[in-house]
Parts: sequence; structure tokens; C-alpha cells
Amino acid sequence: MNWLRKFMTGRYGGDQLSVFLIVISVLLTLLYHFTGLSLLALLSYLPLLVAIYRMFSKKTQERIKASQTHKYFKCTNCKITLRVPKGKGKILVTCPKCKTKVRKKT
Repeated sequence: MNWLRKFMTGRYGGDQLSVFLIVISVLLTLLYHFTGLSLLALLSYLPLLVAIYRMFSKKTQERIKASQTHKYFKCTNCKITLRVPKGKGKILVTCPKCKTKVRKKT
């Protein structure tokens, strides 16, 4: 399960809107089975696809906004992403996970 945690890092994951879209998709599928309308079968896939897209999309908007004031580094030891403020010159960055210290220029 560690690979899944690494894969989902930086992604939105399931939120209330995604759960709502999945419920709508299930309801449309059930309605299709009771009525037999093929249009409902096609419509039931749309909220499901939107929910999957939302769950696996990355949080790029936050990163773009923060890139104006912060700089991002990867820890040389454990490979997690570290965020430090820009314009501080050379600073000693300490990884909160593995406590590795690296001198970086911001």
C-alpha cells in the first residue's frame, strides 16, 4: 500500500463532490436498469469519469501560486518535496521526515 500512498501524494483524492458524482452515477445506472433507456447508461458514465479525473488530478494551482514566494527541493535522502521561502540566500534546509540537512540557495 506504500506505492499507492506515494502515487496519491500531491493529488486531490476523494472529496465530497467526487463522492456525490459517484452516487449520481450509481443512481443513473440503477435507473437505466429499471427503465431500459440506453441514454441513461451513457449518462451514468459522465459523472463517474469526472469523479475519477478529479480524484487523480494534481494540485497544480496551489503549486503555481506558491512558486512566486517559495522554492521547492527534493530531499536527497527520502525524496520528499521540501518548500522553503525564496530570497533568503544560502540556507540550511532540514528535512522534517529524515532530519537530513542540506545547504541550498533560495
